[in-house]
Amino acid sequence: MRRIYTLLIAVLLFTSCSAHKSVVSSSKASKNNKTIQKRNRASITGHRDYTSLEYIERFKAIAIQEMNTYGIPASITLAQGLFESGSGNSDLAVIANNHFGIKCGSTWAGESYYKDDDNVNDCFRVYNNPEESFRDHSEFLKKKNYARLFELDKNDFRGWAYGLKACGYATNPKYPQLLLNIITKYQLDQYDRPEGELAKIKREDRVLGEINQSINQPQQDSITKTAPDDKIYTVKQGDTLYNISKRFGITVDELKALNKLSDYGIKLGQKLVVVK
Repeated sequence: MRRIYTLLIAVLLFTSCSAHKSVVSSSKASKNNKTIQKRNRASITGHRDYTSLEYIERFKAIAIQEMNTYGIPASITLAQGLFESGSGNSDLAVIANNHFGIKCGSTWAGESYYKDDDNVNDCFRVYNNPEESFRDHSEFLKKKNYARLFELDKNDFRGWAYGLKACGYATNPKYPQLLLNIITKYQLDQYDRPEGELAKIKREDRVLGEINQSINQPQQDSITKTAPDDKIYTVKQGDTLYNISKRFGITVDELKALNKLSDYGIKLGQKLVVVK
């Protein structure tokens, strides 16, 4: 009986692992990679290894731009780029302009580069230039499971470092500390900038709205489904005090006062009084 049970477990494990293996043959992956390498031969041949400081100098401007657009601390973007791409010198960075190790996923429609990672011939995204990689990094994070990170201050690099791990970006249990060590070593937080309360609310409302649209789950109009005598609203994914206040026709300050809130932070599932 024990032997049958052991064999059954082995079969289940094999089936599970096989389901995650790449479906691309090694010959097809090799042919594809040679095409990418041939097309990018000039940049590959002309590549000169960056030092970490040179990498920071080269990409700090776009990291700041992404921070100002989406609220991801520039220090986090730079630290991830340094770590994931080996300061821009990894095969993926040099050949595929992929600085964050982002895999193809089911929605990727662009070119691919195959490389052994979790599985043989894992599929990675190919970009025309490094700037596209930085932009796609921001777009990649605009997913439901990372949504709460965009409610952090845009200079809260510690919150982002631990939040990325908690939200499933990396499996390495030391990933937050790895990022924080890089940020400290190169003083990357010098590129982060605070934002005013109103700017933060507007940025949250815009980015979280984009996240909701991307997952085809637009927020419902709570007013039409709230009985006149119902004074309680339950916070849903993507909500901010700003968009809740607009929905119920009160100001953010009134919403804060009604719920005795000391700041703008709210949590998924939290009950809020929305009627004076």
